[in-house]
Amino acid sequence: MDDLTRTVAERGDLAHLALFLWASAASGGMVWALREMAAANRRFEDFVKEIASLNRLFQRKD
Repeated sequence: MDDLTRTVAERGDLAHLALFLWASAASGGMVWALREMAAANRRFEDFVKEIASLNRLFQRKD
């Protein structure tokens, strides 16, 4: 890793390395956020289905 860092620093591509690291972190954060949103959406959908089944159950008894 030290050789890679030295090569990048000698060529003056430090800005490219910083941009790559930022883009990688931003992409990883976006993937994590989308995964969490999908999981929350599934949990909410399960909740709504349970409420609908309870409503159907109480409608039948009236």
